[in-house]
Amino acid sequence: MKPFAKRMDEIQSSMTVEIDSLAKRLSTEGRSIWNLGVGEPNFDTPIHVKEAAIRSINKGLTRYTTPSGMRSFKEAVCEKLKRENKLIYDPEQIIATSGAKHAVSNAIAAIVDTDDEVLIPTPCWNTYPALVKYCNGNPVFLECTKENKLRLKAEQISKAATSKTKAIILNIPCNPTGVAYSKEELESFAKVIVENDLYCISDEIYEHLIYTNEPYISIATLPGMQERTIIVNGFSKAFCMTGWRIGYLAAPNKELAKGIAKVQGQTTHHPSNISQYGAIAAVNGPFDSVIAMRQEFSERMHRMSEIFRSIPGIDFLEPDGAFYLFVDVGSYYGKKTEAGTLVSNSIEFCKALLDEQGLVIVPGISFGNDSYVRFSFTASLPTISVAVPKFKEFIEGMK
Repeated sequence: MKPFAKRMDEIQSSMTVEIDSLAKRLSTEGRSIWNLGVGEPNFDTPIHVKEAAIRSINKGLTRYTTPSGMRSFKEAVCEKLKRENKLIYDPEQIIATSGAKHAVSNAIAAIVDTDDEVLIPTPCWNTYPALVKYCNGNPVFLECTKENKLRLKAEQISKAATSKTKAIILNIPCNPTGVAYSKEELESFAKVIVENDLYCISDEIYEHLIYTNEPYISIATLPGMQERTIIVNGFSKAFCMTGWRIGYLAAPNKELAKGIAKVQGQTTHHPSNISQYGAIAAVNGPFDSVIAMRQEFSERMHRMSEIFRSIPGIDFLEPDGAFYLFVDVGSYYGKKTEAGTLVSNSIEFCKALLDEQGLVIVPGISFGNDSYVRFSFTASLPTISVAVPKFKEFIEGMK
């Protein structure tokens, strides 16, 4: 047989998905598993969202729509962007997608040509560099160091930008670090982005999950940025609609949106109508469930942080947003677990933790920093109250 397409080699499996699948398999085999790995809220989809979707089914609204999504969906997104983000878009600039990951894929495919460079601050969600490589581009990593509290600096963008640089990808708040940025920091980024004539893909999926008193600011609102920014967002995180697979992107102009719609029409076509009706209800309906969930996440994060502070030799920063704790465990590399397993990196650390304690977390190498591991606080407080002490017990048994 002739070989597969070489582009297949550019896509690495998602370590987060692999670990979650392993945990689910072990659970079905009878193991007691405590999952703090997956980034999926444990809350139910709001009732008014489910009811809107059910009504659409009962009304028979289950036919094809245009590839870019229903007009009513795009109008609802435009109203959301105007109301919440102070940004004005035409419905023709909005593309409905099968989740935010699909929107990221569309955005990268639309602007990245062979050998184009894309700046990606790290630690980062591993989908970004994988998709850049899939499109024959070259990811250029901007390391957000421990010394800088895992925060990007404008000087890093300026230093890394070359004539080949096409875009930068920003995820604010960040998965996995939870870092968000002040208006002054965003202005410093915007200045360099405009000076270097870069596109900006702004992944704003966690915008409603901020735990500081600072309001969320989209970088697209800053001078010179809306015309070069592709906003990516979705409904999985804030509205607990992970299985609905519904998201969107807001393109900087109608021409780019039209091109994306053309490609989408030849590939996935439009996302589920039913999910679009649910999403309309989400953005237009009450926000109480989002506020309540954010408060619960904040409590979980503080509970976990309190235990982590009592563990010697680890380091972490409380996140500004999202629902992850990125924890530095590198000081324990080179030591053996209580069961005698030598741990030298984040993958070995997480595998030993799963084997010996039944606790699932994600290796930091998946996000570009091997000294760290990622905890999700999307699990319930009862689960966290058992799982985090297991981590402490594991650490204290290492010698």
